[in-house]
Amino acid sequence: MTAKDIRAMLTAQLGRIAPDIDTSRIDPTLELREEFDIDSIDFLTLITALGKELSLDMPEADYGQMRSFDDLLAYLQARTA
Repeated sequence: MTAKDIRAMLTAQLGRIAPDIDTSRIDPTLELREEFDIDSIDFLTLITALGKELSLDMPEADYGQMRSFDDLLAYLQARTA
């Protein structure tokens, strides 16, 4: 899976979790939960959906590596390489 594919998947899942956000205006450096005002359940839903779609185990211990869009993208790219 390419970086472009992972970015598109992440953007689509964010749009599904928080349909009111404009995914074209994502600041990739801001913390996702604060930028989009998503709660911990929404964040868990996002992580679970991405894990299922990519067949990845994404343990809670790794959540600190998934704070911003860029962080999560880098995490997914490293785990799918």
